[in-house]
Amino acid sequence: MLSKLSLLAAAVGLHMPLCTANSRLRLGQQPGLAASAYPANLSIQVDPTPRAWPPLSPIAKRSNLNTNPDGSTFLWLPQDEYAGKTFFDRFQFFSDKDPTNGHVNYVDRSTAFAKQLVYVRDDGVVIMKGDDTTWLDKGVYRDSVRISSYAQYTTGLFILDLNRAPWGCGTWPAFWTLGNGAWPTTGEIDIIEGVHDNEHNQVAWHTRAGCTLTPEANFTGNIVQLNGQDNLDCNGLVNQNSGCGIIEWSRASYGPYFDSIGGGVFAMKWDENGIAVWSFYRAAIPKDILDGSPDPSQWGAPSAALEPKNCDPLQFFANHSIVFDITFCGDWAGNSYATSGCPGTCEDRLTDPGNFVNATWSINSLKVYRKQLIKGRITNDSAAVARNKFWTLYGCVLVIITILSAWT
Repeated sequence: MLSKLSLLAAAVGLHMPLCTANSRLRLGQQPGLAASAYPANLSIQVDPTPRAWPPLSPIAKRSNLNTNPDGSTFLWLPQDEYAGKTFFDRFQFFSDKDPTNGHVNYVDRSTAFAKQLVYVRDDGVVIMKGDDTTWLDKGVYRDSVRISSYAQYTTGLFILDLNRAPWGCGTWPAFWTLGNGAWPTTGEIDIIEGVHDNEHNQVAWHTRAGCTLTPEANFTGNIVQLNGQDNLDCNGLVNQNSGCGIIEWSRASYGPYFDSIGGGVFAMKWDENGIAVWSFYRAAIPKDILDGSPDPSQWGAPSAALEPKNCDPLQFFANHSIVFDITFCGDWAGNSYATSGCPGTCEDRLTDPGNFVNATWSINSLKVYRKQLIKGRITNDSAAVARNKFWTLYGCVLVIITILSAWT
């Protein structure tokens, strides 16, 4: 009798992986053996060596699960990385007239490399800059670069690690994302933007009509005002195309002070729950970012946020390329120059290359993460999984019955 029980236990043990194969907690596990009927004279060899657990997948190793408002859980998983010698391979160079009326000549790829306006250092640091070596006659525009990613994104977590961002009188840099098609139908998100020697980064959104900021949302910055009132309207076709914006409170978020402390990290999160931006100076970068497993839920309130309550982030923003640029004067830096505290005029400032030695991006990496749902709400799909588990268990029972029948 004991040998029969051992045989039964061995057979059931062999089929137990089948009964647990639908579990998604161990994503690296191999599926179990298929159920089959055993003949009466079957001899089963039982290996007494304990089985080792299969190696955990990258997802299973992570502990930084995030939770959506509906209770579903998810992770931010790596999607793309722009860094090192291949950084520029995945960007196209814009060489048309500046749409913001900057006093700039955006140059093509070959010219940018030939003039050393873009290059990658031996240590992998990426450099993009405006021309800081050429004297110009008054009225002549200065060479610079604007690049945009070939890849387009609808949602994501974008994390830029940089040592320096451009600044200086007459300088107007930006790190942003831009939707395809007619502007601003699919939206624009300005993650880093400023002019002159400003010390506070300005985050902004530009959309078609119908999107507004939620002033009671949880963020630490201050809403940009228009005529003494908070400007909540993100419509990019009114108010001189200004959209809606939030100014970061930290003076370590832009300009000379940001550069002097070794730069830091900017992160933009875009999903169905809204669009938010954080900035961290070098000494305050969260460990989960450094470890490559970002968890925005642990970062505290963002510097700026656009909530879905008054602006659906999936309707007003889509198919975005990543953009870096450095322009000069133009609609913002030019129009604000007289009240900026900078000397002379913007046009005069442009002639001397020494005025633009700080008009440089110095980038360690740009990483893009995608949102991966781990455990969803109860849906018809969940019910289907439950049915599959029932039939799997039913198959295991049939195996046991078949073996017992063979003894009789």
